[in-house]
Amino acid sequence: MKPIKIISGTSHPHLSQEIAKILKIKQTKISHIRFNNDNLFCRIEENIRDHDIFIIQTSTKPVNDYLMELYIMLDAAKYSSAGRITAVLPYFPYVRSDQKDQPRIPVTARLVADHLALAGADRILSIDFHSPQILGFFRIPADQLFASAVLLEYLKKSKQKFDVIVSPDAGGVKRARFYAQKLGASLAVMDKRRSKNDDQVHMGFIIGDVKGKKALIIDDEISTGGTIFNTAAALVKNGATSISAFCTHAILAGDAIHNLQKSHLENLIVTNSIPLKKTHPKIKVLSVAPLLAEVISRIHSGESLSSLFI
Repeated sequence: MKPIKIISGTSHPHLSQEIAKILKIKQTKISHIRFNNDNLFCRIEENIRDHDIFIIQTSTKPVNDYLMELYIMLDAAKYSSAGRITAVLPYFPYVRSDQKDQPRIPVTARLVADHLALAGADRILSIDFHSPQILGFFRIPADQLFASAVLLEYLKKSKQKFDVIVSPDAGGVKRARFYAQKLGASLAVMDKRRSKNDDQVHMGFIIGDVKGKKALIIDDEISTGGTIFNTAAALVKNGATSISAFCTHAILAGDAIHNLQKSHLENLIVTNSIPLKKTHPKIKVLSVAPLLAEVISRIHSGESLSSLFI
């Protein structure tokens, strides 16, 4: 197979540029056009026949426009006789619609998985799915990368230490336990209930000892921030002395930034899997570009990915 080609969608061009720079290659030129009738169009401006193609497009507002743009880019690459096409979605679209927990509802994450393969993807790369069953939705190779590699490297360099790792709900215990083992910390869990079709969170109690401890809350994403901020408040109530949080995907919807200022969090660590449109002194952004670049290089050369996350 011919060398790597990086093709960028319009959702997160800075991340694509950073990945290409690390790989020491130029991005493949592509034209994106929106016609007067609101239809999207793209044209790949270079020969990509038999090349190893990586199309980078994350999920951010407007989600449906960027998803349709990705389908079109995949189709263009397929009919340009690309050797292999990998869709790189740092944040997967509709990732929270991953189960049929109510009558007469869709499982939209599975629908997106089907459409990506139909559009021309031979392989999928994404970071920190909302739940592990999403990997089972794909009928093509799919790799879930873990932002733990990025956070652990940052904590090592900054020499930050935490006494207890906190999962904001029962579903995140496995993730939090992994961080606790890596950081030599204890584990605590927040009992949480969420209303079915909105972002209303009802907090219960903390399971585990947090009194007098420096706590780090771990979650896959932060949207309105209700879960994280309420967990921080519960930790303070239970005697934690210092509270930070790490969330891979920084959606930060609605009044999240305003509520962050009022919250008990000292620091909110996130990645740039989504372009951060608003910032705040409490927010520290870690780049996933080095991780994605390393994975792209390993896939191209047929090397193992699992060794990155042991």
